[in-house]
Amino acid sequence: MSSQMNVDYKLIGARIKSVRKSRGITQGVLAERLEVSIGYVSQVERGITKISLDLLGEIASVLGCDISSLITESSVKCDNYIANELTEEINKLDSKKRALLLSFIRLLSEL
Repeated sequence: MSSQMNVDYKLIGARIKSVRKSRGITQGVLAERLEVSIGYVSQVERGITKISLDLLGEIASVLGCDISSLITESSVKCDNYIANELTEEINKLDSKKRALLLSFIRLLSEL
C-alpha cells in the first residue's frame, strides 16, 4: 500500500514569489544566491518545476522565512499570495474596469 502525498507546486511557487517580492528580492538575486538560472526560479514560482525539499529549504533561508510557511496553508507569513496576485492584476486595469470590478466584488459579497 503506497501513501502518496499530493503537492501543490503552484501554491508553493506562488508563496515563494509573494515572499520574494515582499522582501524586495528579484528573481535574479534569488537565482544567484541559489546558484540556479532565472528561468529555473521562474518555473518554480509558476509551479512548472517540481522542487526538492533541499532547494525549498535553501529558498526559505534566502527569503528569511520558515520552510513550513512555504508549504502549509495555515501560514500567515506567506499566505497573502492571493492578495498580491489580485493587486497585480487590478493595477493593470484602467479606471473604468476597476469600477466595474468593484461592482462585481460587491455583488459577489452579497451572495
